[in-house]
Amino acid sequence: MPQNPENIKDHVELFHQPEYQQLFENKRQFENAHDPAEVERVAEWTKSWEYREKNFAREALTVNPAKGCQPLGAMFAAVGFEGTLPFVQGSQGCVAYFRTHLTRHYKEPFSGVSSSMTEDAAVFGGLQNMIDGLANSYKLYKPKMIAVCTTCMAEVIGDDLQSFIGNAKEAGSVPQDLPVPFAHTPSFVGSHITGYDNMMKGILSTLTAGKKKAKSNGKINFIPGFDTYVENNREIKRIASLMGIDYTLLSDNSDYVDSPCDGEFNMYPGGTKLEDAADSINGKATIALQAYSTAKTREYIAKEWKQDVCVSRPWGIKGTDEFLMKLSELTGKAIPEQLEIERGRAVDAMTDSHAWLHGKHFAIYGDPDLVYSVVGFMLEMGAEPVHILVHNTNEVFEKELQGLLDSSVFGKSAKIWGGKDLWHLRSLLFTEPVDLLIGNSYGKYLWRDCGVPLVRIGYPIMDRHHYHRYATVGYKGVINLLNWIVNTVFEEIDRTTNIPGKTDISYDLIR
Repeated sequence: MPQNPENIKDHVELFHQPEYQQLFENKRQFENAHDPAEVERVAEWTKSWEYREKNFAREALTVNPAKGCQPLGAMFAAVGFEGTLPFVQGSQGCVAYFRTHLTRHYKEPFSGVSSSMTEDAAVFGGLQNMIDGLANSYKLYKPKMIAVCTTCMAEVIGDDLQSFIGNAKEAGSVPQDLPVPFAHTPSFVGSHITGYDNMMKGILSTLTAGKKKAKSNGKINFIPGFDTYVENNREIKRIASLMGIDYTLLSDNSDYVDSPCDGEFNMYPGGTKLEDAADSINGKATIALQAYSTAKTREYIAKEWKQDVCVSRPWGIKGTDEFLMKLSELTGKAIPEQLEIERGRAVDAMTDSHAWLHGKHFAIYGDPDLVYSVVGFMLEMGAEPVHILVHNTNEVFEKELQGLLDSSVFGKSAKIWGGKDLWHLRSLLFTEPVDLLIGNSYGKYLWRDCGVPLVRIGYPIMDRHHYHRYATVGYKGVINLLNWIVNTVFEEIDRTTNIPGKTDISYDLIR
């Protein structure tokens, strides 16, 4: 069964070879699997309304949740700052999961260390792990800042990060003046967006302590939120530059997760300068580009910095218009002609594709801010949401989303499924089919089972390359979203009309 070194086969081909097929057959015999006819019968039953009722009645089991763990979001927030090393107070296995999850999305190395807590730490606490871990991290990787978060183990045993970090500094693990912000991020509550929020608040409160001045620096602070489209950061900076606005982007990880291949290894490419982040307390205003991954951070800024804070999501025409007008209102800067031209191009593109999306029924799942933004764009195109599934939801979000749906005639048939998972969505797609499914890579199993074409938007996208390198915000983002969605419709039409002499009546060259 060895590979031929002269003709190495990819696994897609390799496992179809006779010897592997025989192995699979032997495995089935050994497992004494159910009769194929019985498997098929049960599979068909799971598509029924009867099964849907049983599926939605379950309480103690989650199947394929549409969310990640808090520390993942905390690490994502941390690497957006200059020279920052994420440090996870917990086991190696946890931090390995977070790193690989982000690496598989970006195809880039994602650094992070852990305190390597094991059974003894679970009994005696993780203080010594913290002392040794911070010392090793500082000596080996020479960061300018170490951002500490926790896993379930550290939270269950009650590790106190503030006192642990203080003890580690007293022990000489790191210099006293090295910023070591922290966030408690238990994975058994919240999700990755909660972790992002907790870490952002921790970093900003640490860096800005004692930095308040009597006079504003006149800058606008932008907080991206848990946004994995790296080009969005660059698009926000481009728009601000076009308008002549001084700004600080708080947690700019665009270079970290999209660094050039220039022959030199840089462990900490790019990131918001620590001195700029420290001076953000003196900004004129802060605009969060997401609401639900910045809730605690915005509350902290408003209360402690005494700064105007607002949420503006520049997705779609309406969202981008409102964002630009807010910037103009805050700064007194005019919206430049170049952006007006870009708006016209986006509207023209929407007009070109409108007939193909108008009236299409779709289902969507993902994080609250992303779902809200995409639904808003789809309503602009005349598409009709049917199933809207958000696992990491809350009442405030559902009320805001319902208001958006009520504002459009196209949103009247939508139902919000808060706290549900992708196995619930499978039942919904079988019993109430739609034309399109919008979500991350995990939706490919729903596409395979239910036959609903998948538009990959969100996080993670691991089975396609380079989507994260496109903007989804601004007028350029409108065109990118439109491209992905309408061309998925065309691909599905081609797929279902490609049998010569049978289904190819509508296998058109021009659409």
